[in-house]
Amino acid sequence: MTVKSICVYCGSRAGANPVYAEDARALGWEIARQGWRLVYGAGDVGLMGEVARAAQGADGDTFGVIPRHLVDREVGKTDLTRYVVTETMHERKKVMIMNADAVVVLPGGAGSLDELFEALTWRQLGLHDKPILVLNSDGYWSPLKALIDHVIDQGFADASLGEFVTWVETPATAIEALRAALS
Repeated sequence: MTVKSICVYCGSRAGANPVYAEDARALGWEIARQGWRLVYGAGDVGLMGEVARAAQGADGDTFGVIPRHLVDREVGKTDLTRYVVTETMHERKKVMIMNADAVVVLPGGAGSLDELFEALTWRQLGLHDKPILVLNSDGYWSPLKALIDHVIDQGFADASLGEFVTWVETPATAIEALRAALS
């Protein structure tokens, strides 16, 4: 049986609400407990650090990918199972998604949005068919869901765009959805 890999996109900051870090830790821990590998941005700061340390705390397999120019800024976490340094952000995103069976997006900023929309665009274009989950921690992503619905309603995307994203409210429901999608 091949180990499943879960790509987690999330903030390099902790955010204003402590729930974001709690959810990151819970998700990292559960990914490891499921026997899945965590694929993430290799930072040791913000939610990235939380999810990775939690996975490591549960003896999980961790695969971090970071571009050279962010090694200092995001404090590259070199004690991972596998640590890859890329030349560019684009290469980072490609390595992350190509080494994953599913994507989960936690709260984050412009970088997390960029990663989500690239994964979503690639899915829309048929470049992959991996599940994409958005963990709507304490309603953080609710405005984004409304925006995606608006884009569809205004005719700038097919309704299938909305079907490519599974919205979940807790780490536990994320794990349930991943189990169902990866079985």
